[in-house]
Amino acid sequence: METRKVERKSLFPVFLHLFFILMSACFVLPLIVVISASFTSEEWLNAGHGLSLIPHDFTWAAYQAVFSNAERIVRAYGVTIAQAFLGTAISCVIAGMAAYALSRSNFQFRKPITAIIFFTMLFSAGMIPTYIVYSKYYGISNTFWIYILPGMAGGAWYTMVFRTFFKSLPESLFESAHLDGASELTIFFRIVVPLSTPVFASVGFMILVAKWNDYTTSMIYIREEDLYTLQYLLQRMMDEAKFLKSLAQSVMGNITLNAQNAPSETLRYAMCVVAAGPMLLIFPFFQKYFSQGLTIGAVKG
Repeated sequence: METRKVERKSLFPVFLHLFFILMSACFVLPLIVVISASFTSEEWLNAGHGLSLIPHDFTWAAYQAVFSNAERIVRAYGVTIAQAFLGTAISCVIAGMAAYALSRSNFQFRKPITAIIFFTMLFSAGMIPTYIVYSKYYGISNTFWIYILPGMAGGAWYTMVFRTFFKSLPESLFESAHLDGASELTIFFRIVVPLSTPVFASVGFMILVAKWNDYTTSMIYIREEDLYTLQYLLQRMMDEAKFLKSLAQSVMGNITLNAQNAPSETLRYAMCVVAAGPMLLIFPFFQKYFSQGLTIGAVKG
């Protein structure tokens, strides 16, 4: 009996590692397939050969089509980087400050304010009233501030995550700082923030990814191409490529268009790589904070 138990204990780590290897492969292999397809020729994909892990008929045509107007891409990258990083920094600071106040036991209004913040997680005003408020009353439609101001509070869920994590910090630490003459802002920026690096990194990365992948804001509020984010610009470029190719295929007679030979299938995969590439490079620097930041905040509270 003891030998069977030892065998089971020794086999369990093997099965556990195999399980996580298979789970990791489910996430990694599609990414490799997308990258491979972006370097595969259009003729190979249209011939029905399917996708593979290794590019066939290696070509840069899809990326040449994406960067055919490099000025548009660079400008969209600049807008996306500015609104994503600036919006993330402001959201983390404001949500963290609100959560810090709600986590303090000596704040007498913490319960009703927490209930109000939680209520916003359940209901929203809707797209049309929101559009009227932002465009007519605030006047930030078709400006860069439409990316920053609406989400500057960080969101109710992130505030709750901050609040739960801050409640795990000892109250005696804040009391001793008060005895030394420190103000609430000093305590927050010089004590709470350094001790809460995991939760700030975890929440910050999630907000950053959400803002980086946001294209609906540009689609609804922005009319000038100079203010398009990368995601929305790539979507418009994809629609333009489809339109030009369908138009080229429908032309009769001796009239020919260069768009007929332009890639469309591989263009999709190349755009995925261009859009997701920066976040894939940033993710490893934040990965170590996720389990510590979110697990502690979820268990203690």
